[in-house]
Amino acid sequence: MDPTAATLLTLFSASLRGCAGKVGLVWGGTQLTFRDLDERSDALAAGLARLGVAKGDRCGLFAGNSVEFILTYLAHLKLGAVTVPINVLYREREVTHIVNDAGVKVITTDTERLPVLAACRDALPTVAQVLLADGDSWAETAACPGAPPEVMIEPGDLALIIYTSGTTGRSKGAMMSHANLAANILSLIEAWQLSEHDTFLLCLPLFHMHGLGVGLHGWLATGMTVHLMPRFQAEPVLATLRDAPCSLFMGVPTMYARLLELARGHPVALPAMRLFVSGSAPLAAETHAEFERLFGHRILERYGMTETCMNVSNPYEGERRPGSVGLPLPGVELRIVDGQMNDLPPGAVGQIALRGPNVFRGYWQDEEKTREAFRDGWFLTGDLGHRAADGYVTLVGRAKELIISGGFNVYPREIEEVLLTHPAVGEAKAIGVRDPAKGEVVKAYVVLAEDQTTTAGELITHCRAQLASFKVPRAIQFLDALPRNAMGKIVASELPDRDTL
Repeated sequence: MDPTAATLLTLFSASLRGCAGKVGLVWGGTQLTFRDLDERSDALAAGLARLGVAKGDRCGLFAGNSVEFILTYLAHLKLGAVTVPINVLYREREVTHIVNDAGVKVITTDTERLPVLAACRDALPTVAQVLLADGDSWAETAACPGAPPEVMIEPGDLALIIYTSGTTGRSKGAMMSHANLAANILSLIEAWQLSEHDTFLLCLPLFHMHGLGVGLHGWLATGMTVHLMPRFQAEPVLATLRDAPCSLFMGVPTMYARLLELARGHPVALPAMRLFVSGSAPLAAETHAEFERLFGHRILERYGMTETCMNVSNPYEGERRPGSVGLPLPGVELRIVDGQMNDLPPGAVGQIALRGPNVFRGYWQDEEKTREAFRDGWFLTGDLGHRAADGYVTLVGRAKELIISGGFNVYPREIEEVLLTHPAVGEAKAIGVRDPAKGEVVKAYVVLAEDQTTTAGELITHCRAQLASFKVPRAIQFLDALPRNAMGKIVASELPDRDTL
């Protein structure tokens, strides 16, 4: 199938209608066939149309993982509406910005998020209707008799406006077309050999591109069976992987760390599993090795972004290289460039630039930021990395996080990886702190491993033995936990005492 000529509904119809009688979704004690999902989302689409939702309207989804979330998303697609997923951890200020920026017309939320929405409701002038996914308003809308209106949906039509995490500034809405998202999932089906024979455990948040654009789309485009969970919890996840049994799991590094803690050093047998995927944050080489030792599987690490979905992946068949995110996916072009867009040789660190049918159309109502993001048709990711002679890509950090100390470039991830080789270190984050002599010097934050102790002096000595002097942390601050967003990424702006050693 030509990915540039496909819509999401074209891909999903093969499952919704071609596998109609098969159990598609398991949610606790509830099982829904693909026919159930198709018919119930049809009814909801008809109800939303009666509320005035039409093609091109932006519809917000501010809710946790649930059957209702999935049905609402499908109903939006069937009407040609544009879904605006909202991080469930966001508070009034963040929700107000996204809803008003996107001009959301109808928003679906749930009881847990309702107080946040209620607190900013008067500041949301474009919102005509709020539906409660676990309440009467949604149920009544979803019980609408009759068929939804027939809508002509083109590959270039918008399917999602998905907002960046905003950890370094104001959150921007990335416009993703049907063709962008279809191209992405078709490349993943090929690269990861996804099929209707898989049984998939999905506990990633559906408001995020990892959970929605990779997990949910991969499920609906193949006709596999998915076990959906409201959130990640190590014990029920491990039990479901074993008992379902599952063949496919997608997670973030913190999830794999929790599964390793649960294993407590003992091997775990999961004979039906064929693929563990990790992304959204760097996976430590130590986690990769320990997981293989205890679970018998080499985690497949990949690299993606809100603006592009998936770009690079370790191969399904072939070397899954610890510390590397692998090779460009089918259809994706990748370059490592300097500030003048010159290609850099293997091993040289530069910015990652991307081009392909998966790359977004631009930022919603922000032409200036869109122009800044592209150069000569290439999307500048803001991520720094290097490429080996055999093509494998390694990330070293964000360009905005680069530390320049005494004129030398210092990549935080290199320092963090050295700290993580110390047995007392469970987590680490390095930042730059202004210094009158050097411009910046390195400061590191450390979370101790369970039942471990050490001192700042001991860790600095550990670093000094493995790093050049200008890379060695000048100070180390111990924390009980590093601030993270819902996908496990460390939010550097929320670290305490950022400006002092």
